[in-house]
Amino acid sequence: MELPSAVNAYFEADRGDDAEALGRAFRADAAVRDEGAVHQGVEAIRAWWLAAKRKYRHVAEPIGVTGTGEKVSVRARVSGRFPGSPATLDFVFTLADGGIVGLDIR
Repeated sequence: MELPSAVNAYFEADRGDDAEALGRAFRADAAVRDEGAVHQGVEAIRAWWLAAKRKYRHVAEPIGVTGTGEKVSVRARVSGRFPGSPATLDFVFTLADGGIVGLDIR
C-alpha cells in the first residue's frame, strides 16, 4: 500500500516507539484530534502520543488507504491494552508542505 511520506513516517514512528521521528512528521502548527481532545503543536502532539503509548501500549497497522493530495484517510488495525482490542480506526490526515497539519482519529 502506498502512503504519502509524512503518513508513512507517522506509522513507522508508531511501530518503532520513536517520539522524535513522530514529531518530525508534523508541521509546527499541526493539530491532532483524538478521544474528544485537541492537541495543538508538535510538543503537545508528542506528549499526547507518549501518554497514549504508556496507557494503552498500542500499535497501529495500516490496512487500507483512500484519498490523495491534501486529505488521506488510513484505516488501521490498532491493538493494545484497551477494551475491544484490536479495533479498526480511521486516521484522517490533512497534509501540506510535505508534513501533517491535521490528524483526526475516529
